[in-house]
Amino acid sequence: MKKYFIVIAVFTIILAGCSENQKKEKTSEKEKGVPPAEKQLWAQAQTFFKVLPETAVNPDNPVTPAKVKLGKMLFFDNRLSLHQTQSCNTCHNLATYGVDHLPTSPGDNGKPGDRNSPTVLNAALKTAQFWDGRNKDVEEQAGGPVMNPAEMAMPDESVVMDRLKKNKVYQELFKAAYPGEKDPITFTNMRKAIGAFERTLMTPSRFDKYLSGDFNALDAKEKKGLQTFINQGCIACHTGVVFGGTMLDKFPRFGEYRDYIQSGEVDYGKYEETKAEADKFMFFVPQLRNVAKTAPYFHDGSITDLDDAVKIMGKAQLNKDLTDEQVNDIVTFLNTLTGDVPAEWGQAPAELKQ
Repeated sequence: MKKYFIVIAVFTIILAGCSENQKKEKTSEKEKGVPPAEKQLWAQAQTFFKVLPETAVNPDNPVTPAKVKLGKMLFFDNRLSLHQTQSCNTCHNLATYGVDHLPTSPGDNGKPGDRNSPTVLNAALKTAQFWDGRNKDVEEQAGGPVMNPAEMAMPDESVVMDRLKKNKVYQELFKAAYPGEKDPITFTNMRKAIGAFERTLMTPSRFDKYLSGDFNALDAKEKKGLQTFINQGCIACHTGVVFGGTMLDKFPRFGEYRDYIQSGEVDYGKYEETKAEADKFMFFVPQLRNVAKTAPYFHDGSITDLDDAVKIMGKAQLNKDLTDEQVNDIVTFLNTLTGDVPAEWGQAPAELKQ
């Protein structure tokens, strides 16, 4: 028996080695004829960035078709706001890359909020949510705006659930999404369903093809922009699978807040939530996936042009006066992070009319 296990172990090691050799051979095939400088850039890119997955996994909230179907309906439903004027999609419009293109979004009361609504696309891969990073994931975040007086303004969770429980479609959808639960229509399950839906909103781009070994997925100008992005230090904050979304950082690092932000009251970032001195001007670093499609920029939505945003970030965060050529190179590269948004994502479920 012992010899049997030894043979199996050796055979497994051999198979693993063959598999690894096959991977290396495939990589070598892709690299044939590629100049050394391009191979080096690609290797750098693999160090700093990751290919977008098909789904953002959360072990505590497995994504199922039933849960996603329920989550999409909830995402588009105005009944989650006090006067039934707002849905999640109102501010995070899936037909326009998950944003509403406004500096700040109006709430149920019609008044604009204090901060720009970031895109919901790929957001489930960020390590925290909101501009101050106060929520750990999209499941937790999904319940926040519903209860926020400045957003959807529901008075308490029971009012929300009473509305949903009266709807026969929701009775069926919650039962299907959470089989075996005696009372599946709960605020927690609502949040999890919306979160599960958002975890499917992944938009792979040409850059993912490049990162996977397709050297022709980017042209020479775009590769030059990638190199500039890396060399100028943008990777200090914008790395990983969504190019950011993993840390809090001070804005600005150099100069004063009013040197860059002229609109509205001074926003002290996370300090507004915690009142801790160390949190003054600390903001959660935004992701850059689809950034060319999600203007306006910054936490107050005060900058409408991506070139301007890049130039400001160069000075505010890196203390560099980027040249027009460097800004153009970086913006050219950032455009490769734009993915396709399926038309059906922006279409409200037909069941909402019932």
